[in-house]
Amino acid sequence: MTPYDLVVRSRRTVTPEGERAAAVAVRGERIAALHDYTAPLEAAEDVDLRDLALLPGLVDSHVHVNEPGRTHWEGFDSATRAAAAGGVTTIVDMPLNSLPPTVSTEALEVKLRAAEGQCHVDTAFWGGAVPGNLKDLRPLHERGVRGFKCFLSPSGVDEFPPLGADELRAALTEVAGFGGLMVVHAEDPALLGEPDGPGYRAFLDSRPGAAERSAVERVVRLAAETGCRAHVLHVSSAECLNVLEAARAEGVPVSAETCPHYLTLAAEQVPEGETAYKCCPPIRSGHNRDLLWDGLARGVLSCVVSDHSPSTADLKVPDFAAAWGGIASLQLGLAAVWTEAARRGHTLADVTRWMSAAPAELAALPGKGAIAAGNDADLVAFDPEADTLIDAARLHHKNPVTPYHGRTLKGAVLTTWLRGRPVDGAPHGRFLLGAR
Repeated sequence: MTPYDLVVRSRRTVTPEGERAAAVAVRGERIAALHDYTAPLEAAEDVDLRDLALLPGLVDSHVHVNEPGRTHWEGFDSATRAAAAGGVTTIVDMPLNSLPPTVSTEALEVKLRAAEGQCHVDTAFWGGAVPGNLKDLRPLHERGVRGFKCFLSPSGVDEFPPLGADELRAALTEVAGFGGLMVVHAEDPALLGEPDGPGYRAFLDSRPGAAERSAVERVVRLAAETGCRAHVLHVSSAECLNVLEAARAEGVPVSAETCPHYLTLAAEQVPEGETAYKCCPPIRSGHNRDLLWDGLARGVLSCVVSDHSPSTADLKVPDFAAAWGGIASLQLGLAAVWTEAARRGHTLADVTRWMSAAPAELAALPGKGAIAAGNDADLVAFDPEADTLIDAARLHHKNPVTPYHGRTLKGAVLTTWLRGRPVDGAPHGRFLLGAR
């Protein structure tokens, strides 16, 4: 056998079977084999992490890059630099907040041209399902989007309106016809209100957990009726868990995710006027957070992904009714989740299952999500014991706005390899396109 190009050794290599001491051998862009940690191997480069952890590159299937059109909010260069710095080697870009939104193959081509040569990690794309673009869904699928994002309530941007009940049924039927996936922002607009003041409590009361539950019930009913695979995005309310668990028991093709901010922050801790904490659906109580962790541990929630939805600082006015709703956390998701997961007795294997394997499976990204022979050599050297004081101004995000500013998080990414090469200079990420 020819020598390996790279060997990375760690006594804490996280594989699908759990942690083990191993030497991960890379040839070209793929993992060629896993050997014993001390195995003598011939390689162009041999890196020994000793007791530092070696993780699979994370897959973040919920990222608003915003380019083109709102590139001053975020862009492919800054977003993918932030991703790599946080241990994320693959992102899936959301179809809205860019102009045009990705609701046709023509719009997808505009986005691909904007992203060309800028991506420091591998990048896939969601298409959008909006009123009037039913005929565009199959062509987008055939061009290689990983599925379709829709809203059941206003999205916050006029160019990406929500689907009504009949439009949702029609879209699910169409997507089921070619074996696609619909990912849903599930809040019932009939149960949403306007905040009666600028504070966080008024904002939280305007978007109750019942609005999420009602919308999830609708998604479950229509997924059962149409046979379409559906995925509920950013579950913030524990009221949804029993609906999702019952659907899974009945064989309805519905899955769900949550986000680092719902697992690590709590409504009681939101400072007055600190609208970096504003997102939709909102961060809820500490008790609700505990129930989300329980749902994650039981597999009712399968993925933890960022919902990175940044904006410029001027849109985060100190009024929760008026401020832009979105959390910027792409670079910080791993450390944020590990901080809380470790405190609750979970392992790095749990975290990588939620943040790598499950999102890769959701978005049908072969070769991603695990340290295994034949997979892409997407690897992360991670110090799980390091304490890091977060300074928003030092992040790669284009705008220094995040609720994690000033917090100390546990865990630090030391090196990220994308397909066997360190992410430390010129971008070498690829587009991941192809109908499933």
